[in-house]
Amino acid sequence: MMSYIHTLPDWPQFRWNREGLAEKLALVRHEQGRLLGCMESLGFSQRQAAVLDTLTSDVLKSSEIEGEKLEMEQVRSSVARRLGMEIGGLPVADRNVDGVVEMMLDATGNYAQPLTAERIFAWHALLFPAGRSGMKRIVAGAWRQDNDGPMQVVSGPMGRERVHFEAPAAARLNREMEVFLSWFNQPTGMDGVVKAALAHLWFVTVHPFEDGNGRMARAIADMALARSENSPQRFYSMSSQIRVERAAYYDCLEHTQKGTMDVTDWMNWFLECLGRAIEGAQKTLAGVLAKARFWERVATVSLNSRQRLVLNQVLDGLEGKLTTSKWAKLAKCSQDTAARDIQILVELGVLCRNPAGGRSTSYALTPLQF
Repeated sequence: MMSYIHTLPDWPQFRWNREGLAEKLALVRHEQGRLLGCMESLGFSQRQAAVLDTLTSDVLKSSEIEGEKLEMEQVRSSVARRLGMEIGGLPVADRNVDGVVEMMLDATGNYAQPLTAERIFAWHALLFPAGRSGMKRIVAGAWRQDNDGPMQVVSGPMGRERVHFEAPAAARLNREMEVFLSWFNQPTGMDGVVKAALAHLWFVTVHPFEDGNGRMARAIADMALARSENSPQRFYSMSSQIRVERAAYYDCLEHTQKGTMDVTDWMNWFLECLGRAIEGAQKTLAGVLAKARFWERVATVSLNSRQRLVLNQVLDGLEGKLTTSKWAKLAKCSQDTAARDIQILVELGVLCRNPAGGRSTSYALTPLQF
């Protein structure tokens, strides 16, 4: 049988090269502070817009890492509603989307509250409100039982499966999670970012649930990062960056779980990934500022509610091209009304017609306005 770190006699006495990672940790902490400082300098509405973008991306990408695709507009609608933001035209989210959003917002918004088994069970039940993972029935809100054999992470066709990891037996879970939760909740003198990295690895190695362990681990890491910043507001998305680096993420996890209690490689990868996530947040900041400049420039233009609604969605990154048909669908109006709304904006110089014409006619914000 393959040896995993949870089978080693010194589990869970993690160790890593603190001196070797000190410079990298200091750099990440510096960039983290710079980003938070930039965001605090924004107005309230701009900060809220940045938080909305970040949390929407975080929920979407954390699910995508596990192969589950959620509807972006539903996620955005659910996040906005829970943040108390008025955004018209977005669909009502289904309970699966609401559950993921509620879990993420509880983890970061209530970061100072203790992480308990009951709280984790509630998160898991939110992830699987119907008690199913795809077509498979699972027990939601309780530790796994291993009734169908050991919990394994596998890939490949039937008969030629490759086992990437085998989790601790179900009989160990009560004790394993008691130790983990006690460590997570107690002050340890450990840097908050380092604690986030270790919590992520530790939780996903214990793998206490039948499904959803990756999303739960990332939520717990986000909770630790919120504690490290002493702020519930999220301005960068670790999950979005992990989605970009998904293959490296899984490779590093597997390598670490099959190694020794020296987890330097994992800590190094986590810090580097976090640094890139913070860099990526600068794009979110740029988008928020561009949106603010846009509305400043059209402040004297008389716009109806449909035009404001659709322009907001374009500024938020509307998927696909803006056509008359899409306008009518978004604004819930007729094609003729949509055509008139668009023509007015073209005449005002807010929108411009893309080169392709005919039935392919589409529109975009004029470069000067955006």
